[in-house]
Amino acid sequence: MEKLFRFLNQLMPLSPELKADLNKRIYKRIAMHGELVIPEGKVCTQLYFIRRGFLRGFHYQKGREITTWFAFENDIATSTYSFLAQKIAYENVEAIEDSILYGINYDDLNTIYRLHPEFNYIGRLLTEKYYFDLMEHSLSLQFQNAKESYLQLITDHPQILKRASLGHIASYLGISQETLSRIRSKIV
Repeated sequence: MEKLFRFLNQLMPLSPELKADLNKRIYKRIAMHGELVIPEGKVCTQLYFIRRGFLRGFHYQKGREITTWFAFENDIATSTYSFLAQKIAYENVEAIEDSILYGINYDDLNTIYRLHPEFNYIGRLLTEKYYFDLMEHSLSLQFQNAKESYLQLITDHPQILKRASLGHIASYLGISQETLSRIRSKIV
């Protein structure tokens, strides 16, 4: 839990009262490789901080898995739309590696926001980071060709290339695995 508090303290110093309240509400979860941490079809009530491990968000489209995001150590992970809107999730969140997560449920997080208004600032910063990452990926898909998107991934997120399968990476880039293999063979 101390790693989470160090991470949050970098965004804004936590008061002893806020830290104590978070300590009461946050729980540890171990997710094994391949485990669905958040399944589609249910309302997502959990937000996770990744202490160790690697998660991905994906949904099914015409029977194929489409990876929409990856999250690593010190990232926050959830089915964002479902969590914020408290509506049924259309995406799954899967552990790609054995992972250690710290979780908080929706009601407890909102209680923290209400009782400790300073935590709203941290929430805003984390939401902005999520939005920037989402926009970066969306713009890459819209305005770059497959090779440019792959090269940007190498530059901006090399850890994905080391830890994700080629199928997940290809799906994230919006290309086939065969196209990804051709691009990689020309770059290496």
